[in-house]
Amino acid sequence: MEQPRIVSRDEWLAARKALLAREKAHTREGDALSADRRRLPMVKVETSSYMFDTADGRRSLADLFEGRSQLIVYHFMMGPGWAEGCPSCSFLMDHLDGVLTHLANRDVTLVAVSRATLAEIDAFKRRMGWQFPWVSSYGTAFNRDFHVSFTKDEVASGKMHYNYAEQLFPSEEGPGFSVFVTNVQGDIFHTYSTYGRGGESVLGTYHLLDLVPKGRNEDGLPFPMAWVRHHDRYSAHAGAGESTCSSHS
Repeated sequence: MEQPRIVSRDEWLAARKALLAREKAHTREGDALSADRRRLPMVKVETSSYMFDTADGRRSLADLFEGRSQLIVYHFMMGPGWAEGCPSCSFLMDHLDGVLTHLANRDVTLVAVSRATLAEIDAFKRRMGWQFPWVSSYGTAFNRDFHVSFTKDEVASGKMHYNYAEQLFPSEEGPGFSVFVTNVQGDIFHTYSTYGRGGESVLGTYHLLDLVPKGRNEDGLPFPMAWVRHHDRYSAHAGAGESTCSSHS
């Protein structure tokens, strides 16, 4: 990649201040966008059949709130029979164990949901050393209803409803976040879902890479996250091979 120019300190400072003005404008626009996101209308979740296998037995969607009024679900790509979760989803969840206490103190519960069985989830979760709650939606319509699971026929045809469009997604499972809120009557509402690069906002590694001259250094890769590994595999596969899935659709 092309290296930055070498300049005097004064020239660097002028360039840095010009960029700072753009950064501040970007931050203010991001604040406005977040406010608009919070003002989105919401839809009542009518389905009462969403039941999940958890470490504490069968639990409803309402139970997943754990007494709080707001719930963030991460749709983790791990289907029935998978020996391990998607590397890109794993990369994302590596960033979230430490936020659970902070979210809980802001009236928010975070949980990952996958169609893999609870036994398959638990085995991989132990391998990764994660603590966040991760439950199984196996046998329910939850993933289909929130457009993150697809049939083999849909994958073969390239026609699946993902990220608010009919498009090809190269897997029977897709990533995303969905947000729910409950009221004092116990009604549950769906307020927001984001897919593809919508989850990138939680990827602190990417934000740090964006600070350095080489950046994400993903030009020429088969897809942007092809370098990502499960965190226990970097020493054995440093810089080689490809990830098996991508959240950049």
